[in-house]
Amino acid sequence: MTVVLVGPPGAGKTTIGRLLAERLGQPFRDTDDDIVAVAGKSISDVFFDEGEEAFRALERTAVAVALAEHEGVLSLGGGAVLSADSRQLLKAVRVVFLNVGLPDAARRVGLNRDRPVLALNPRASLHALMGARLPLYREVADHEVDTDGKTPEQVVDEIAGEVAGEVRDLS
Repeated sequence: MTVVLVGPPGAGKTTIGRLLAERLGQPFRDTDDDIVAVAGKSISDVFFDEGEEAFRALERTAVAVALAEHEGVLSLGGGAVLSADSRQLLKAVRVVFLNVGLPDAARRVGLNRDRPVLALNPRASLHALMGARLPLYREVADHEVDTDGKTPEQVVDEIAGEVAGEVRDLS
């Protein structure tokens, strides 16, 4: 069983992914970690040293490799849905969109310098990014879970309930 988490920065993909994997007794993988391992440097360094296009190429590869070889819970970087190739690959797996409103996302992300797409004017950048990507998250998602005002455990409960229901439906 593979469950893929998508959503904007601050949605909680990594935190919720780790907790969900533990709950489901499945391994967890984060494509951002894969990119860092391949590049040998942080995402911010890749983004700033080599540019967004080079970063997105690494991200597309990381998503394709992870979807091909990982069984369990997979967290994708917030911009992974920008790739039409990645969106096509996501059609073959269960995808949960972790939706978050701007106030909660801004509070969670803060002025995090490790998020290169938000480096200049983080709140305005986050607002624009969320608006542009929302249709793409919804395009790939089988389920949408609102994370605003919820603890990670509450979000995991909701996702685990959805996943358990789908597994029962298949048997």
